[in-house]
Amino acid sequence: MPEVQSTMIEVCVFRFQMDQTEYLLLKRREDEKIYPGIWQYVTGSLEGKETAVEGALRELSEETGFRPSHFWTVPHVNAFYHVPNDCIYVVPLFAAQVESGLTPRLSAEHTEFGWFTCQDAVQRLVWPGQKEGLIIVQERMVSGEKPSQLLKIF
Repeated sequence: MPEVQSTMIEVCVFRFQMDQTEYLLLKRREDEKIYPGIWQYVTGSLEGKETAVEGALRELSEETGFRPSHFWTVPHVNAFYHVPNDCIYVVPLFAAQVESGLTPRLSAEHTEFGWFTCQDAVQRLVWPGQKEGLIIVQERMVSGEKPSQLLKIF
């Protein structure tokens, strides 16, 4: 029977550049063991006893060097089954707004980054749950919808 774990996080990073919203995606190295070469959000595993919020902020810093100006929990979780571990992962999603003009400092896990429109980012993401999460961020956090204020961490 597969085990269910929630030991990973995802962070959808966006910025306002001129008159449009841009989303940051990172391209995994081609020699990564898991999902080589795909475009993804900031993604990572929790360490020790850290909370999902702590892990998300740490991974954001490690993979990009960014500290967000605003940070939300998104009313969405991504879930996927990983065959080698016989494990179902349930992954909370966070949204991080960063200042315009920033360039990420990539970790060794990634070879490229890009700032994309919502439509272009959705086309590059592989997993349906990530696509759905990005659309929720666009509709709720980016638009400044009042309910998103209830989900704001800072």
